[in-house]
Amino acid sequence: MVYRELGNSEIKVSAITFGAWAIGGFMWGGSDEKEAIEAISHGYDFGVTSIDTAPIYGMGLSEELVGKAVKGKRNQFQIMTKFGIRWKQQGTQTEFRSQAEYDRLMSQIYRTARKESIIEECENSLRRLGTDYIDYYQHHRPAEDAPVEEVMEALDRLLDQGKIRAAGVSNYSLEEFKKGEKYLQLEANQLPYSMVKRDIEKDMIPYLADRNKGVIAYSPLQRGVLTGKFKPDSHLAEGDHRKNSRFFKSENIRRINAFLDKIQPIAEDHNVTLAQLVLNWTIHQRGITVALAGARNPRQIEENARAADLQLTSYEMNTINKNLEALELETE
Repeated sequence: MVYRELGNSEIKVSAITFGAWAIGGFMWGGSDEKEAIEAISHGYDFGVTSIDTAPIYGMGLSEELVGKAVKGKRNQFQIMTKFGIRWKQQGTQTEFRSQAEYDRLMSQIYRTARKESIIEECENSLRRLGTDYIDYYQHHRPAEDAPVEEVMEALDRLLDQGKIRAAGVSNYSLEEFKKGEKYLQLEANQLPYSMVKRDIEKDMIPYLADRNKGVIAYSPLQRGVLTGKFKPDSHLAEGDHRKNSRFFKSENIRRINAFLDKIQPIAEDHNVTLAQLVLNWTIHQRGITVALAGARNPRQIEENARAADLQLTSYEMNTINKNLEALELETE
C-alpha cells in the first residue's frame, strides 16, 4: 500500500481509502452489516487504514458500522467523516420497498451549515463512531443558510477542542475553496474524479497541487461502470441512485465498455482486474491523494487494496491515456 500525507497535516492516509457510502445501504439498495464490518477489518490486513464515511450514508448506519469495525483498534485507522447534510427523522433505512418510500426518505434530507448544527453533528458522529476524535472532518456540500466564515469558525472550535485533527471540504468549487482558506487551513477537497469525469484537472487540481492541498477522489470507478461489469441492458434495482446517471445510459455503457476492451490486455498482462487497473491509474494522476473505493465484502476490499501495488510502465500509461482521449460520451 502507498501512504500519503493529507494536505499539510501530519495525517498519513492510504492511497486506496475505504469508501463507506455503499455499506450504509441508502441509495445503494441495501447492504449486509456483517460483511461490511468484515470488509473494513479485512481491508486493514492489506493496508487500507483510511475510511471515508458520512452521517447521511444510511442515515447514521455507515458511521455505526465503521465504529463497530474499528472498536479496540481505533488508533490504527484514519477516520474521515462529514457534516452539513441532515435528515428530519432519526433512524436508519437501508432498503426501499417502493419508489414512494424512496421519495419519502429523500424529502427528509436537507443541508445546513450553521455553527451550532455543525457542533451537534460532530457530537453525533463521535457517538456513532464510538470515538472521541475524528481524524479529518469535511463539509459535505456547500449550504446557503450559513456564510463560509461561520462554517470555518465551527471547524476552528472543533480543532481547538481536539475533537477533530484536521479540516477540509467536499464538493467545493475553486472559488468556494479559496474563500474558506481565508479563514482556516483546509487540507483537501473531496471531489468526483474518474477516467470519464476529469473536469477538475483544468483549474482545481493545479491550484491544490501547487499548494500541497489534497484531492480525495470519489467515484473513481464511476460508481461501478468502469469495472466492465455493466452491459447496455443491465437492470438497476429500485432506489439505486445510478439509474439517473448519464454514465449508466445504454449508449454510454456501450462506449465505455469498448474503451475498457482496448485496455483489457494491460490488465491481463499484470493479472489484475479492470477495476484494479482503473484504481491504479487514478492514484497516479497529478494531485490525487487518495481514491475512495467502496466494498461490501472482504473479497472486494482485498481486490481494491491490491490495486495500489500494481506498477505500470510509461508505455502502458500512455496507451491508456491515448485510448481515453479517443473516448467520447453522450452528455444527455
